[in-house]
Amino acid sequence: MSQSPMDVALMLAADAAADGEAPVGAVIVCDGEIIAAERNRMQALADPTAHAEMLAIRAALAERGTGRLDGCDLYVTLEPCAMCAGAIAHTRLRRVYFGAEDPKAGAVENGIRLFDQPTCHHRPEIVGGLGEVRASALLRKFFSRLRR
Repeated sequence: MSQSPMDVALMLAADAAADGEAPVGAVIVCDGEIIAAERNRMQALADPTAHAEMLAIRAALAERGTGRLDGCDLYVTLEPCAMCAGAIAHTRLRRVYFGAEDPKAGAVENGIRLFDQPTCHHRPEIVGGLGEVRASALLRKFFSRLRR
């Protein structure tokens, strides 16, 4: 890979912002290769479930054809929400790298902390703060423009 998976996710997040979407990008890597790369498309698809993670998970599942993503890693620019964390657990992603924390809607290190719940059937390894400065800057810039 010439660019790191998080660099690709950050570029996708910037593309999302340019299209008026919340700047979130997600990349799934298996065996050192990117098999899915997506960005938020909630506005474009008129679908509140079209988070970058959900779209990347769906694309990776289609690519693998196995119904699971065990052995794969997710790189995402923002801490996953409860919906995305649930999908991460169900698909059995091995590891989640995320950039910026999401104190309001995050469900990994904030909020419900889904993977810490005794009822969670799969707990991926979590690495937070990867690309955090760039991811946070994209988010701040995007939301400050909305508040003007």
